[in-house]
Amino acid sequence: MTVSRALRGERAVDAGLVARVRSAALKLGYVPDPAARALASRHSTQVVVLIPMLSNALFVDLLEAVQRTLRPAGYQMLMGVTHYDPSEEEHLLREQLLHRPAGLLVTGLERNEATRALIAQSGVPCVHLMEASGAPGIYSVGFSQADAGAEMTRHLLQRGRRRIAFAAAQLDPRTLQRLAGWRRELRAAGLYEPTLEWLNPAPSSMALGARMFEQIMGQQPAVDAVFFCNDDLAQGALLAALRLGVAVPGRVAIAGFNDLTGSDQMLPPLTTVRTPRAEIGSAAARMLLSLMNGEAIASPCVDLGYDVLVRAST
Repeated sequence: MTVSRALRGERAVDAGLVARVRSAALKLGYVPDPAARALASRHSTQVVVLIPMLSNALFVDLLEAVQRTLRPAGYQMLMGVTHYDPSEEEHLLREQLLHRPAGLLVTGLERNEATRALIAQSGVPCVHLMEASGAPGIYSVGFSQADAGAEMTRHLLQRGRRRIAFAAAQLDPRTLQRLAGWRRELRAAGLYEPTLEWLNPAPSSMALGARMFEQIMGQQPAVDAVFFCNDDLAQGALLAALRLGVAVPGRVAIAGFNDLTGSDQMLPPLTTVRTPRAEIGSAAARMLLSLMNGEAIASPCVDLGYDVLVRAST
């Protein structure tokens, strides 16, 4: 029992004894079996975290915040990458639930019915990331993607822009919510036209953003602003504008979303929406810790908001 406590890192064990136990375990090549430990103790120390993509810095920031919060409490992450595929998310969740995790952190609110049933029937506490839901029985930490999209569109309208295109890639649920916010504001202003939508299901990248910008400028010369669904695309568009000699924001304003690394260093610096992904990761992990400890949650829906960062590109 003392060896088990030492390997778990419990503070009640003498530091010298912990060092001797770990040295012996290293010499023997012993690795504890977390699944067996969870079965024997009926208490797991693993938390499943499902994210759509690892190549996006957005989710890297979130994961680091989750780990910084969970590790001091004695929990480890079991991470899965869904690639924005509902069936892959379902498959990953089925696999991870075999490890009897203590909790779940899943990205977004939209998923197929089979995955919803898995979460509900597992009895494992679950917190949803990146979106805020007021639905009963749902724990979530995030913000309104649609409202953020609408506010950026209002900013462009206030700057006198009237032909505002929306350019998006990947077309995941949160991107489509930003699109809905853009549509809402343009319709309210009487300026919406379907031809202003540039939607591409391909993975997002700077190269794709450059190509989309060139297409918009070539086929829609009256466009005076482009709101890109994320900073990857918008950064590529700014580079394309430099290459083509298109004045930003004189000829066309360019805006992004997420305030990724490098956006403030572009020429001109990119106007974007700062999303609190690290704060979301920390707050969601803290909420999950409370749920795993059987504590009451004062507010099951935590909306951390967003900020429109106005820079020289608009």
